[in-house]
Amino acid sequence: MEYKNLENTDIKVSPLAVGCMSFGKHTDFNKWSLNYEDTKKVVQRAWELGVNFFDTANVYAEGTSEEYLGKALKANSIPRDKVVIASKVYFNPGRLSSEAIHHEIDGTLKRLGTDYLDLYIIHRFDYDTPISETMEALNDLVKSGKVRAIGASAMYGYQFQNMQVFAKENGLAQFQAMEDHYNLLYREDERELIPICKQYNVSLMPYSPLAGGHLAHTGWTTNTARSKNDGTLRGKYDRMEKFDLPIVDRVHELAEKHHVEMSEIALAWEWAKGITAPIVGSTKISHLETAVKALNVKLTPEEVNYLDELYVPHPIVGAIDQNPPAGTVVLDKK
Repeated sequence: MEYKNLENTDIKVSPLAVGCMSFGKHTDFNKWSLNYEDTKKVVQRAWELGVNFFDTANVYAEGTSEEYLGKALKANSIPRDKVVIASKVYFNPGRLSSEAIHHEIDGTLKRLGTDYLDLYIIHRFDYDTPISETMEALNDLVKSGKVRAIGASAMYGYQFQNMQVFAKENGLAQFQAMEDHYNLLYREDERELIPICKQYNVSLMPYSPLAGGHLAHTGWTTNTARSKNDGTLRGKYDRMEKFDLPIVDRVHELAEKHHVEMSEIALAWEWAKGITAPIVGSTKISHLETAVKALNVKLTPEEVNYLDELYVPHPIVGAIDQNPPAGTVVLDKK
């Protein structure tokens, strides 16, 4: 396992992150998530495989994702200073106001059972709070030692640019990571957001690198619990099924050629695009093991182009045009 620093930091991360939305008690949103005992097993196996990067959020499974992750790290005797924990803030009362940020970080740290967070990510752009207030509050957390670095997630390029410029011009902590929606079936961020991130040397750690599983199997649906129950998954991708299935077929074709799983091809494509650490959600240890095996798959430029060429523009999924109603924790639900 080769580790890389998150850009402009001394935080070393594995080239894969474990998506912890798969951990926590069952809610109406995530009926497919893992209980604590199964969470502990996945965390243990990730650590054995060399994966040291875990991504969660204050709202995943009503906070129990953070709780399960924190308990699992301790139960497996994994040294706190050897792992990188990221969590997020936004889908909470007050969103990204100064008061909300200072309140929510304390809740996150308590649930995780730690006194600092390696990476604190704003989950979306807040249309109701001035950029100055949000960036100053995030800077407070870095100065206090509660947070080592900050990041952003799913927003429009101009919003990220404005926030980064404000921080730079005012001597505040700048974003060092971007958790955006990016995979073979959704590449809209190639237009503006990803080039802006590269301009600022911001590490890319996209969510849904396997498009919710669509890039891990042939056809469009399966009999898994998530495929049956995850309305967000269907809301993200179903409308573009007829355009995306031919891309899925090409992933399968290259998987056959390389004698690997389809998910390995999809992840190898991410690294070929300069991604630092795609976030892989896993409800099965075997899925995690396959993701690590993907590090051995190297695609040629011709193969990358072959996967790229069928893509057509998609409706925006991830960035939002306004704050959703208070209490919303699920976007893009079908």
